[in-house]
Amino acid sequence: MRAATFDIVAVGEINADLILSGDVTPAFGQAEKLLSDARLFIGSSAAIFACGAARLGLRTAIIGKVGTDVFGRFMVDALNQRGVDTSGVVVDPKIPTGLSVILCKGADRAILTYPGTISALRYSEISLPLVRAARHLHLASFFLLDGLRPDVPRLFEEASRSGVTVSMDTNFDPAETWDGGVREALRHVDVFFPNAVEARGVAGTGSTDAAINWLAANVGLVAVKLGEQGAAAKQGSTPAISQAAPAVKVVDAVGAGDSFDAGFVFGFLSGWDPRRSLELGVTCGSLSTRKAGGADAQPDLAEAMQFIESRRR
Repeated sequence: MRAATFDIVAVGEINADLILSGDVTPAFGQAEKLLSDARLFIGSSAAIFACGAARLGLRTAIIGKVGTDVFGRFMVDALNQRGVDTSGVVVDPKIPTGLSVILCKGADRAILTYPGTISALRYSEISLPLVRAARHLHLASFFLLDGLRPDVPRLFEEASRSGVTVSMDTNFDPAETWDGGVREALRHVDVFFPNAVEARGVAGTGSTDAAINWLAANVGLVAVKLGEQGAAAKQGSTPAISQAAPAVKVVDAVGAGDSFDAGFVFGFLSGWDPRRSLELGVTCGSLSTRKAGGADAQPDLAEAMQFIESRRR
């Protein structure tokens, strides 16, 4: 068996989340409104995923780009503190670090993102030795990675040649074209992690069930996040399976899908069947909503398994 330094290398955007809560609907005309909370957290799909994977005990590294500003330093420091290797992070003094401002209303949210370094990461800046040193590559936010996106299939092919399995979470397409070469990239993906909207967009259908069937036929293993309803998974031509979400008092749903991805990938790398991986994914995603921010309530493996066992009793 090929020796690996890391279990996972996450590739994608690295940006902080400024999360605003309360009456967050803006009132223009120079009106000022007071909020109930405003805090800076670890943001971005790739970074939250990496934190979730490290929290579960997986040896995790991340590749992305930040600037030399306070947001870039905040993100690198926070990732290091959570046990994520940042040796593959590119620091660019010419471009500000990306930032997302998240307006939270209960379990719903609106996101305003300044791309900055997010869209500036390029294939030439990817540490291929770091990719080859991992068992698995996870790419997040496909549609935001303007500089890397044309070469994502090339990156996935390189990973596959090295015996590295691949997963992808496209996240939402701001242009809502659901193109940009995503279907070509999916040809090289072992596990695909869309939510229902993203699944329908990529598959080009108005039905979530039809989207799941199309994706499973073209990817092999797809796990679709369904919010409060939990998640569904389908592998090839086998029947789809589903997992209901547990009852959890939701404080902040930001990043729950990324924590789901981390849990599912843990199961995938452990050789679990899709049903068991789906259960861990839903558990990790649900438990991550107990605190504000995407990473602060992510469970470790013992907590997640104990929670699963308590639900079975």
